[in-house]
Amino acid sequence: MKRILIVDDEPQIGEVLGAYLEREGFEPIVRETVASASEELERGLPDLLILDITLPDGSGLDILRSVQERGIPVIMLTARAEEVDRIVGLELGADDYITKPFSAREVVARVRAVMRRAAGTVGNGASDPAARMRIGSLEIDIGAHEVRVGGKAVTLTPSEFRILTVLAEHPGQVFTRAQLLDHLHDDGSIFERTLDRHINNLRKKIEPDPQEPEYVLTVYGVGYKMKKP
Repeated sequence: MKRILIVDDEPQIGEVLGAYLEREGFEPIVRETVASASEELERGLPDLLILDITLPDGSGLDILRSVQERGIPVIMLTARAEEVDRIVGLELGADDYITKPFSAREVVARVRAVMRRAAGTVGNGASDPAARMRIGSLEIDIGAHEVRVGGKAVTLTPSEFRILTVLAEHPGQVFTRAQLLDHLHDDGSIFERTLDRHINNLRKKIEPDPQEPEYVLTVYGVGYKMKKP
């Protein structure tokens, strides 16, 4: 049973989402503050985090920053519809974003979609889930959803893993931002304006020197490509 940590300071939202997720076969855990959520995360990592931005003792973005390197799929919630909140959350590594008010059914659908992506459903769906790719010291195991650099495991967010896999499946091919988004078959969790930030975060994790990348290369004025093996 997949564990879903819900962090929202509105008891009714936590109660309704928790009940709905439980009926759908998930194990919901509801917390209402940054402090209680942090304590729960110390006890063990959930399979997915549903996170409100505005909390009584701080910002949900602080929690998002704390789990950024752990590879936990995150769906952000907020009552504020300003685009800047959406962009900041996605740039920090959130995988999806829902603005209140919303239906519990919509949230469950987003949960399932994000978890499918986190499990390795990437690219155009034609990838062999058992495939392993190696480019220099970079190793990608699609089925296990694992990435290693020089034999050392690297934790990527689902969005970072999807971007890396699409590029690695077509080494040497240049993708414009729009083409890369098309290959990702994205449902709105990655935007052209935030794609650069996702790639910058990816480079920080896989490149020996993110300022002089060896794997994910920029083709100036065009887009990105993965170097050939």
